[in-house]
Amino acid sequence: MRCFVLTISDTRTEATDTSGDIIVGLLVTAGHVLSGRTIVKDDPGAVRSGIASARISTQVIITTGGTGITSRDSTYEAIASMLDKRLDGFGELFRMLSFQEIGSAAMLSRACAGTIGKTAVFSLPGSEAAVRLAMTKLILPEIGHVVRELTR
Repeated sequence: MRCFVLTISDTRTEATDTSGDIIVGLLVTAGHVLSGRTIVKDDPGAVRSGIASARISTQVIITTGGTGITSRDSTYEAIASMLDKRLDGFGELFRMLSFQEIGSAAMLSRACAGTIGKTAVFSLPGSEAAVRLAMTKLILPEIGHVVRELTR
């Protein structure tokens, strides 16, 4: 699958984007193609613009960052407003798996997923552990199935 990684952060740079690095590494190791990667500020307009630009060249967009509840976290609102169809089960399963690792703090995550046209979008927290969990337990096992369903 052609995948784009979008990091959403006011502080991360290419040198410090360890969660983005994990996503890229896991995708490439699993045989997927990286169609692009970028970092945008945690700003709704920047997030929507980044998603719109990424859709041109990819089948799957995976974002990291901005899914919490601080005053600057706006990723959920930006992405949710763009989705044609939501995959509610992704967020539910992610929080269930997170609960097993970090306890009740898992409820603070607003990780989500859905589709925009024929593009799948997965929005992950910024923590390395959360990214690794979502990628290994949810996204990588189903990415092919999701894309096949979107092309039917």
